Amino acid sequence: MSAPLDETAVREALKQVIDPEVGMNIVDLGLIYTVALTDAQITVDMTMTSPACPMGQMIMDEVEAALHRLAPDMTHTVELVWQPEWTPAMMSDTAKAHFGWQAGDV
Repeated sequence: MSAPLDETAVREALKQVIDPEVGMNIVDLGLIYTVALTDAQITVDMTMTSPACPMGQMIMDEVEAALHRLAPDMTHTVELVWQPEWTPAMMSDTAKAHFGWQAGDV
C-alpha cells in the first residue's frame, strides 16, 4: 500500500523538475506557491523567476508530467501566477547554498 497523497508528497515529486537555466529544482527555487489536494484533483499555483522566462512552457509541461506520474488517476491543474512576484528570498537554504549564498544574503 502506498503512502497517502499529501502536499509533502506532491512537493517531493515536483523536486524532479529542474529549471534548466540554473540547474536547481523548482521547489527549492521557491517557484511552487501552493499545492491543494482533493480526492480527485491536485492544483498547483506556481510562478517563474521572470515573466520572460524562455523555459516557462517546458517547465510547466514537466510539472504536469510529474503530477501525472505521481497520481495518474487524478485531475491536475497547474496555474501560472505572478503575484506575489518571485524574489531570490523565496529560495530554500539549499538553493541559496547552490548559488554560493548564505541564508541571510537575500
